[in-house]
Amino acid sequence: MPTLQDGPDVGEALKTIREFLGLSLEEVAEKTCVRRAYLQAIEEMRLEALPSRPFTIGYIRAYANALGLDGEAAVARFKRDEPAPDNALPEPVGVQKERDPRLGLFATAFGVVLAAVLAWNLVQRAMTQEEAPVEAAPAKAVATIVAPVPQGPVELGAPLPAPVESTTPAPYETPGLAAATAAGGSLPESDPTKLPSATSAATAVHAQPLPAVFTPKGPVHGASAGASVVTLQAVRGGSVIIRGADGKVYFARQLSAGEAYRAPAISGLTVDVSDPTAFQVFVAGQSRGLLPQAQTPLSKISN
Repeated sequence: MPTLQDGPDVGEALKTIREFLGLSLEEVAEKTCVRRAYLQAIEEMRLEALPSRPFTIGYIRAYANALGLDGEAAVARFKRDEPAPDNALPEPVGVQKERDPRLGLFATAFGVVLAAVLAWNLVQRAMTQEEAPVEAAPAKAVATIVAPVPQGPVELGAPLPAPVESTTPAPYETPGLAAATAAGGSLPESDPTKLPSATSAATAVHAQPLPAVFTPKGPVHGASAGASVVTLQAVRGGSVIIRGADGKVYFARQLSAGEAYRAPAISGLTVDVSDPTAFQVFVAGQSRGLLPQAQTPLSKISN
């Protein structure tokens, strides 16, 4: 079997080995995914028909591997046959180095702005130096005025009135107070026994007698009449909250006067109202009076 060292160059060696193995260029191109034209150019060592040198080296390595050979040995043979040139790439022909005209415009504009800033600073400094003596003039004038101190007794003028801000306002006088005291009278004293108390105010609200039996005077909420024992009726407006033993809220509403709520027959319910004197309790339709306290278990009311 021929080797990579046979033939005048690596291209001829690869062609000889391919023909010995009975492979066509199309089959090698399918294995290497390299164009058939490039493989043929490698066999004929037409480097001008190939891409750049790095691509050519990669194609030779892939060609040798497809034939079952050592790709690196094929690359080494190619580098011996076609060493890399040492000369630098020549400059492109017909290209002239031209400066961008915009750079000159930018430089000119920057110089103009810089010159304007420097000129403005110089003018401001000159104006400041010219105004400095003028500012010192008032100090000399003050020194000249204060310097002469009169000798001998000093005469004081009449006292000036107090400023408006420092005057004391006239004391407030209760209308009719002067006339009452001038006539020898005295102010009436308040009688604490005549002041209304909270208890008397609540009693005054319920001065009218409460009904003995439940009579609907407005909407009735809650359970039906046959499924309820305790009924709460608002004497005046107030809020009602019915909670279960686990804290669950069964009913919460602001009731107006005349509205009522029938509590369901569930054990552990508690009524919580805003004002116990605003709700009358009925058990089985019979009055039990007003609620005893703001938070009361219904089981205590129905017993």
